[in-house]
Amino acid sequence: MTNKKNTSSNVASTAAKVLNDPKSSTQAKQLAGSALSQVNKGNETSPKMEKIAAKVLDNSNSSSIAKKLAGSVLSQSNK
Repeated sequence: MTNKKNTSSNVASTAAKVLNDPKSSTQAKQLAGSALSQVNKGNETSPKMEKIAAKVLDNSNSSSIAKKLAGSVLSQSNK
């Protein structure tokens, strides 16, 4: 079954900015890469990225940008 969910252009733009920002956290960059890999490609979120995204959403210290990416990544999971 192919994943029919895709990363929006707004989230893709945010992800690109995160990847180009040397101050972005490792987790934010991982989420950004995952989100970008799901732009019009039918890819789905891996179990590893699901765990990272869940941790980001559960952490009150995570940035709003990281949470935005985490939400997008989790929304493209088949779970």
